Amino acid sequence: MTRPRRSAARPDAPSAQAPVDPDSHDLIRVHGARVNNLKDVSIEIPKRRLTVFTGVSGSGKSSLVFDTIAAESQRLINETYSAFVQGFMPTLARPEVDVLEGLTTAIIVDQQRLGSDPRSTVGTVTDTNAMLRILFSRLGKPYAGSPNAFSFNVPSVRASGAITVERGNKKTVKATFSRTGGMCPRCEGRGSVSDIDLAQLYDDSKSLSEGAFTIPGWKSDSFWTVRVYSESGLLDPNKPIRRFTKKEMQDFLYHEPVKVKVEGVNLTYEGLIPKIQKSFLSKDKESMQPHIREFVERAVTFTTCPECEGTRLTEAARSSKIGKVSIADACAMQISDLAEWVRGLDEPSVAPLLAALRQTLDSFVEIGLGYLALERPSGTLSGGEAQRVKMIRHLGSSLTDTTYVFDEPTIGLHPHDIRRMNELLLRLRNKGNTVLVVEHKPETIAIADHVVDLGPGAGSAGGTVCFEGSVEGLRKGGTVTGRHFDDRAAVKESVRTPRGKLSIRGASTNNLQDLDVDIPLGVLTVVTGVAGSGKSSLVYGSLVKGPGRGAAAAAGDGVVSVDQSAIKGSRRSNPATYTGLLEPIRKAFAKANGVKPALFSANSEGACPNCNGAGVVFTDLAMMAGVASTCEVCEGKRFDGSVLEYRFGGRDISEVLAMSVAEAEEFFGAGEARTPAAHTILGRLADVGLGYISLGQPLTTLSGGERQRLKLATHMGEKGGVYVLDEPTTGLHLADVEQLLGLLDRLVDSGKSVIVVEHHQAVMAHADWIIDLGPGAGHDGGRVVFEGTPADLVAARSTITGEHLAAYVGA
Repeated sequence: MTRPRRSAARPDAPSAQAPVDPDSHDLIRVHGARVNNLKDVSIEIPKRRLTVFTGVSGSGKSSLVFDTIAAESQRLINETYSAFVQGFMPTLARPEVDVLEGLTTAIIVDQQRLGSDPRSTVGTVTDTNAMLRILFSRLGKPYAGSPNAFSFNVPSVRASGAITVERGNKKTVKATFSRTGGMCPRCEGRGSVSDIDLAQLYDDSKSLSEGAFTIPGWKSDSFWTVRVYSESGLLDPNKPIRRFTKKEMQDFLYHEPVKVKVEGVNLTYEGLIPKIQKSFLSKDKESMQPHIREFVERAVTFTTCPECEGTRLTEAARSSKIGKVSIADACAMQISDLAEWVRGLDEPSVAPLLAALRQTLDSFVEIGLGYLALERPSGTLSGGEAQRVKMIRHLGSSLTDTTYVFDEPTIGLHPHDIRRMNELLLRLRNKGNTVLVVEHKPETIAIADHVVDLGPGAGSAGGTVCFEGSVEGLRKGGTVTGRHFDDRAAVKESVRTPRGKLSIRGASTNNLQDLDVDIPLGVLTVVTGVAGSGKSSLVYGSLVKGPGRGAAAAAGDGVVSVDQSAIKGSRRSNPATYTGLLEPIRKAFAKANGVKPALFSANSEGACPNCNGAGVVFTDLAMMAGVASTCEVCEGKRFDGSVLEYRFGGRDISEVLAMSVAEAEEFFGAGEARTPAAHTILGRLADVGLGYISLGQPLTTLSGGERQRLKLATHMGEKGGVYVLDEPTTGLHLADVEQLLGLLDRLVDSGKSVIVVEHHQAVMAHADWIIDLGPGAGHDGGRVVFEGTPADLVAARSTITGEHLAAYVGA
């Protein structure tokens, strides 16, 4: 019996499907994106092209590029791993978007600062040190050992004993183990040793029971700290510390960890010095709370390790050399010089290693970081430098058809260096990659194949696509970016007269070459120069943290510094809590209703009991992305229902936190809700251009530019006559720069002296006085190449900055 043939005309047969052209997938399609402030955005982005996303700060650029496209690409890649492996990876939620098609593997190169671990350096984070260690272990004379012998993160270990092998008949075997590491035993690979001033830890005229400790947070009833000492049984809590016997003092300061009982609870007692070292000195100072940092700076002095002379390495590692160069010498060299030294090595046995090392070092130079040294701690790099360091590993990559995502790669770059960065972006595109760049600088927008302009405003007034197309189309498009694209600030016709000066003499921080300079007071001073020329070393090393601070104090001018360090805060933190605005608001609500201020905090007594004041309830799904759903009890308002019955000026606390800064400024400025303390802080937020953000918006949803301006607004409340700002145009749209210039003028006109480290030509043109450092970077910089007015700098054109400023203003 023959079986009937299947009809070829059946519509559901696979052969009937329309053929798909494999070359047709040339677009990334986004439909219905609603992440953060995006309003149902639908867009098609061409692949293998350079697309620049622009728009005012807070318009939704990062929400579209990083939080939607890049985030979904990473989530999908993570899903290709087994459930076991995913359990060890961060769980990523699917972004709020209807359709995402045509995604490729995304490599994100953002501005997140590199880890500030004391042992993390430029060489370790780029794997350059790893290659150098192998090189010296092969070619170094005398032979010091394996690559571990040249690593300051590997201690030397020796052990002996017996092991039992449980296989068949049990067998005990004697064993010895040794590993030669390169870590200096004195400083444990940190390069510096600490000396603790005991007088800052305790008052020796008092006993422990009288509250002898002067360490922040160590209160007399503290269970985990003070009571461990007073109830340990090792010390007499009622005897003044200065009357301790020699043994008691040894036990008090240096005792090995031992278990003691306090109220029946087993706790660990150890000497005060090791306890302070573990609890304070092992942490990054910059991440500490201000009062803790102040205590550490007062109590601890860091000096270069006398044993390794700051190299972090053992004597054996330092004595092994290639020619006359040790690995410590190589790491201390400026990278451009190190590249030249490596090029001069010719040893066939390690030829592939030398080739890889040359390529990495040349990438540093090419990307404009040739002035760094491999020993530079990674935590001291700026956001722009950190982003370029992350780019190093991708420049020589053979991967193609990859999506590279950059977050303002021109940050921290002098106009002279932006051209070089543009060439690198184009080279990545020319390899067949899709390059997505969030950017404000017109020089980088100009090289785009495709431009996406988001807006029209920021926050709730943004989140839509205002324009997509060519650069020429953007110029004629009539959007905010298009209208301001060719804006050029003019050089000031008349400048302010200084009312004094701050003198810096013999500055030699980092690459500064015994520099003498006078900074005028009462005017807007801009310090500029190519990346690595010594601007931050001069301003922060000699003025903010150095001897210049004393000069400022002597002149009656305290220094207020606003740098680019990240704002720390969880999703529970918001502009109201960060700026201190919530305090007067809570007090006003409490006074009007006759209750406690703590009720009006979602992080305290007023929190919704169901979601603990978070507004959302998280459901952990193990290796799958957790689910966050709006709390059904408080409906996302974060407060207990009874708290919302209390009103002030006709509004409850959740309604006040939902207001924008502009609305709240009006609300607290007049009528029955008038609150001068709150109104003052809101005025500062409006001054820095943050009138559109809501008071209760989580800090985690703010863009980089918004966070820096939030920090600036907070510091504006501090008392000080000298304001030092580090690239305040970071993250600012062309249209916002004008508002920033107005703010700087208001600060100066109110009697402040403003010193700005900046590359933006509009800020340079607006200055009263310019100090230009250079002429190059690293050891080619560190000198003052020009001092004077912007008009004089343009007229002279004697420096790289002068040439670019003259071209900018059309002189």
